[in-house]
Amino acid sequence: MKKYISILTLTAGLLLQGCTKLDQEFYSSVTPETFYKSEKDIKAALFRPFTHAKWYLGEDRWRLQEYTADNFAISTKGRHWYNGGENERYHYHKWTADDGWISESWRGTLMGIALALDAKNDLSKLDYTKFALTAEKQAADLAQLDALIAYFYLRGLDYFGGMPIFESLDQESLPRNTDQELFLHIEKLLKQAIDIIPSKKAGDKEEGAIRKAAVAAMLAQLYFNAESYIGKPMYEESRKISQAIINKEYGDYELDPTWNGVHGFNNNLSPEIIWSMPSEFKMLEYNWFYSNFYHYNSREYFNQDMGGDNGGHLSPSKKPDGTLYSSDFKLGSPYETFDNGDLRKAPYHYLGAENYEGMFIVGLHLSPTGKAILGGEEYDKQPLVFVDQVARFSEVGIGKKYSSIAQLPSKMSEGEENTGIRLVKVPIPNLANNTLRWGADMPAIRLAEIYYMLAECEFRVGDKVKAAALYNEVRKRNFKDTTDPNPLTSTNLDKYRILDEWSIEFLGEGRRRTDLIRWKAFTTENWWDHNASNANHLNRFPVPNSAISGNNSLEQNPGY
Repeated sequence: MKKYISILTLTAGLLLQGCTKLDQEFYSSVTPETFYKSEKDIKAALFRPFTHAKWYLGEDRWRLQEYTADNFAISTKGRHWYNGGENERYHYHKWTADDGWISESWRGTLMGIALALDAKNDLSKLDYTKFALTAEKQAADLAQLDALIAYFYLRGLDYFGGMPIFESLDQESLPRNTDQELFLHIEKLLKQAIDIIPSKKAGDKEEGAIRKAAVAAMLAQLYFNAESYIGKPMYEESRKISQAIINKEYGDYELDPTWNGVHGFNNNLSPEIIWSMPSEFKMLEYNWFYSNFYHYNSREYFNQDMGGDNGGHLSPSKKPDGTLYSSDFKLGSPYETFDNGDLRKAPYHYLGAENYEGMFIVGLHLSPTGKAILGGEEYDKQPLVFVDQVARFSEVGIGKKYSSIAQLPSKMSEGEENTGIRLVKVPIPNLANNTLRWGADMPAIRLAEIYYMLAECEFRVGDKVKAAALYNEVRKRNFKDTTDPNPLTSTNLDKYRILDEWSIEFLGEGRRRTDLIRWKAFTTENWWDHNASNANHLNRFPVPNSAISGNNSLEQNPGY
């Protein structure tokens, strides 16, 4: 599947230029019966909507999940990154129905559904036996597309609530269905698919196909967040499915023995991956993240040829004076939430031969040869030192704006070029090993998430001992000799420790907002430079004005 997804990247990119309605024609005069000449054509059609899913999992969907929550920010850095106040609007929960990340996510959701319905329409008309394929294979392919449609709708439900339910491409200008109706539609699609899609066998590589356990996991996710979606707690339903996945009832999966096996260059071999989005060098790149997060001169740090835009970073753990925010807020401070000794907390270094350590850019920025990397803005021709703080330290001193650090404000408008620690969740090789670049697949669902869902469900039904044991089973691989200095126990397990564990294990994996909403913390808690609004309508994004202007049947979400 990885090969076919790579071939189709250009096609998907062109389709992203348009397709705002589900009735768009993808072919002019050909029909499925005449277009498909071989099994290769069938695979190309089946995998085309998966290229869109790869794009959809990142970029603006990621931004909506992370930059509206407590772990990440895009601070204004001098003359850079104010962007008309857009970044501040998301951080302060003052977005509008005209903001781009929101409109692109609505469009991207419906486009994914359109692509999957189009492929399903074509493949359902074929006689698979003419291609030496079985009817069972055809049923499994169609079920994969049903599961992919359910995936897009599940994300749409999370972002917007009820959306129009399309079941064919010839439907136009449908009104929004209710949250409950969309929830039941997703549930129906997944339950239909789960009995048809085959399970993973031991030793199988993950190459992007949806297998039985991925369908089960999506169903568990639907139930896990049901209270947020439809006001009905369904943790017991999620608990049963999660336990069954761990028991290998839906396929053979195991926790990866190492922390970075699930993220590394060969993570398609990880026994933990339940569903991943393939990536290929110069094909499905992760460069949107690279560009957003890394400094213009970080190419020297990675020994690479790519410059970054120096925008995003972790929310600060420390005030300008160096004291911790943890005494002020129960959320945020993502870097300091990691325990000392956690193997992931180390600075990122590529060690060669597909090996690397750590996952942060922090402290003095050095090239692999030990040369100090210099800044080009506030610290022009000075060594760059990335700090876990947000403040204009360059403006402190005699004759400058501030006479002492004690006077420095810390807020979204006060960043500098070295502001904030940077995450390296996807490993970057050096130029000598450049064929590895973007070789790591993007995990969409992994077994650790199932452990954490089950743990939270056990906590919610009152079994703190079992919940703690499940968290600890995952945590131990992150420490030398599996010696965890801060394991979970029945006495230290509470809402905030659970949110910390989700933050630590899944930092930067595009889910934080959903976790905060499930715990009723997204609009009710303070974090760095963010005051609680207590406005529950903000748990959903508005329907974009651009969508409403193109379909007068759409109604806006309450509160907007």
